[in-house]
Amino acid sequence: MQNLIIRLFVNAVALWVAAQLVGGIDLPGEFWPVLLVAAVFGIVNALIRPVLILLSLPFLILTLGLFTLVINALMLMLTAALIAPLSVASFWSALLGSILISLVSFLFSVLLPE
Repeated sequence: MQNLIIRLFVNAVALWVAAQLVGGIDLPGEFWPVLLVAAVFGIVNALIRPVLILLSLPFLILTLGLFTLVINALMLMLTAALIAPLSVASFWSALLGSILISLVSFLFSVLLPE
């Protein structure tokens, strides 16, 4: 349970950083909306992303895994479509935002113990 809460806060920080650095991603700076968006983002990634990865396996093999960046951008855009506090202006904003979210999540996972 504690690991789930930590991952939720890591996702919230990563989403907030992406919203601050990428011009096409808008997210309010308040604590609860960011946490709600992070929860929805986590649920979308847990339920829909594995199905998309399985369905796009030929593209993933062909592009040596780079198609995962497109899937991550689509998950961010789907989250923005599902919940109002998050808005993503374009696919390119979502792509850059998903790269930043992945980097920030990776850095936190390296810094925080299991």
